[in-house]
Amino acid sequence: MNKVILMGRLTRDPDVRYSSGENSMAITRYTLAVDRRFKRNGDEQTADFIGCVAFGKQGEFAEKYFRKGTKVAVTGRIQTGSYTNKDGQKVYTTDVVVEEQEFAESKNAGGDNAGGGYIQAPEQPGDPGDGFMNISDGIDEELPFT
Repeated sequence: MNKVILMGRLTRDPDVRYSSGENSMAITRYTLAVDRRFKRNGDEQTADFIGCVAFGKQGEFAEKYFRKGTKVAVTGRIQTGSYTNKDGQKVYTTDVVVEEQEFAESKNAGGDNAGGGYIQAPEQPGDPGDGFMNISDGIDEELPFT
């Protein structure tokens, strides 16, 4: 089985090209910065920069809506390949071929450059602003389950 699930932010705007021929197709490439689970040296957050490629409708969607800084969740598969560069050296590649992609946060959550397609609920009086409702102590006696 070859399945990858990633969540990260675009490092720059997607790069789109179209295949030649009468049935041209969008081929969109972007790089996700995916935070590693643990910090290095106790305080320095590290990330992996993972190349993604989306074809057809998925590529057109990324071109239209994704921008640098957009937090996205991607499901796909790893694909390896190789080519010979202009210096005659063999270069090996590893990309995630996107099968599904979606926004991972609301448009307002990541700032102006975060893209997004979800509407953020307005804050209510007393809300801490994190999207969760305050629940008073002692509420567990009122729950119908244990």
